[in-house]
Amino acid sequence: MRILSSLAVGALALGITQPAQAEDIYSVETLAEGLEYPWGMAFLPGSEDIIMTSRLGSVMIFDADSGEIQEISGAPEVDSRNQGGLLDIEPAPDFDETNMVYMTWSAATEGEDTTTHLGRARLDRDAGEMTDLETLFVVSPAMDSQAHYGSRIVVLDDHIYVGLGDRNQKDFGPDHISQDLSSENGSVIRLTLDGEIPDDNPFVDEDGTAGAIWSYGHRNIQAMARNPETDEIWVAEHGEAGGDEVNIVERGGNFGWPLATYGVDYRTGEQFAETPQPDDGFIGPVFHWPPGRDAHFPPSGMAWYQGDAFPDWDGHMLVGNLFHRYLGLFAVDGREVSAPMRLLEGEGWRIRDVAIGPEDGFIYVIVDDEDAPLVRLVPAEGDDD
Repeated sequence: MRILSSLAVGALALGITQPAQAEDIYSVETLAEGLEYPWGMAFLPGSEDIIMTSRLGSVMIFDADSGEIQEISGAPEVDSRNQGGLLDIEPAPDFDETNMVYMTWSAATEGEDTTTHLGRARLDRDAGEMTDLETLFVVSPAMDSQAHYGSRIVVLDDHIYVGLGDRNQKDFGPDHISQDLSSENGSVIRLTLDGEIPDDNPFVDEDGTAGAIWSYGHRNIQAMARNPETDEIWVAEHGEAGGDEVNIVERGGNFGWPLATYGVDYRTGEQFAETPQPDDGFIGPVFHWPPGRDAHFPPSGMAWYQGDAFPDWDGHMLVGNLFHRYLGLFAVDGREVSAPMRLLEGEGWRIRDVAIGPEDGFIYVIVDDEDAPLVRLVPAEGDDD
């Protein structure tokens, strides 16, 4: 274990500076090492054990009692080129009875084209395998890109929501795939737990539309979680050379990508769309970053803090940062979001996912690397809070 002497002040965002540093709040414990590009993780219900995916196509379980990693066979076949592979994982709400887990992954359809898949399988820990693998939904259309699959999963009120990406399409105009209601790319989809399209989805009765769409106009959602105070689904999504956003998902909402954005073109550095305005017909972000690589916050993984370990952080939002390599801690008041405090800064870790221990309230983090650790943040020794 090592004690971090301070938490660095959050970066400038929207001209807002964070208050004074918080010192000696947490320690970092390494629970496992040698993980190969982990991507998603979740606590198994009724335990402190963590099920994780490797983007390269494997599932594993961290056993909290032994500290061992158990390899689980039976994962779906994936296409792990570029940003693809086995992505998010989430136990079913009836896991105690069914042992089912949901997963998302990228896989080929025809030829070299790939797309995001949602499926489920039954976990048998004693046998170290998953069985009864079933593909529930395949995003349409498949494309020749291997980027921007999105893929975070939230289960809420007997429905499953999946945040998807725009497959890195660069035609920044009204015909962009994120504005195309016939395609689920660049959207949040909502399905029943069996993968069916619900009758009350917003576009289900409109000809030529993808009935699974719940909201659209998103770029690439890699952070997504239910706000436990409001039951709203919050997402953090990548912008184009800055302009990363935190959004609150709304039924039928158009979030504007790429017609309203704070980002600029990666290739030219030039602005290609108006910034979001109150009367532009799009839903604007509750928090955003300005343009430019130095200011942006490419997100991955989100959790809301509830627990006794860090009571001062109760109700805060945690989001991993890939490029600038820290875990962002955001104070949230209703729909007001403060600039993040930087946790784990200086470790050099691309933060891929974050979760809160259901029993201990510790903060668990996986890192995006070919030789990555699973770590947790615990209260620093001598901290009385």
